Amino acid sequence: MAVIPRPYRNYKLGAPRMDQRQRVLAAWRGVDLEPLEKARSRARAAGDVMPMVLKELRIDRRRAEAEVLKVWNNLIDSVIVAHAQPTGLNKGTLFVSVDSSVWLDEIVRYRRREILDRLQHSFGRELIAKISFRVG
Repeated sequence: MAVIPRPYRNYKLGAPRMDQRQRVLAAWRGVDLEPLEKARSRARAAGDVMPMVLKELRIDRRRAEAEVLKVWNNLIDSVIVAHAQPTGLNKGTLFVSVDSSVWLDEIVRYRRREILDRLQHSFGRELIAKISFRVG
């Protein structure tokens, strides 16, 4: 059974400090207070932690991927947009679904380079390295 400290109104981040009475009771009950004390010392402000969390989640990259999907309709020719839509972006490859094999052939033969150049000009070569067109 863990010791639950009395509620404190104005305490800093982390576990609240225990008074002498609570420490004696915890020792008598055989409760280890070390995890609570360590939790208090590791507590940091959210503003200090958020940049690291956002970097781990790659939020900037995901935002750019979502932007590619939004901008597609304005950046690419409306005739192609009517028959091809991006479905995702993974490791520098933009996946595009085309509604028929005839349009797939047209886009791959004659328009692939133009589409790739426009996207790379807008978003950079590191975000979009190549395009994969599929019927679907």
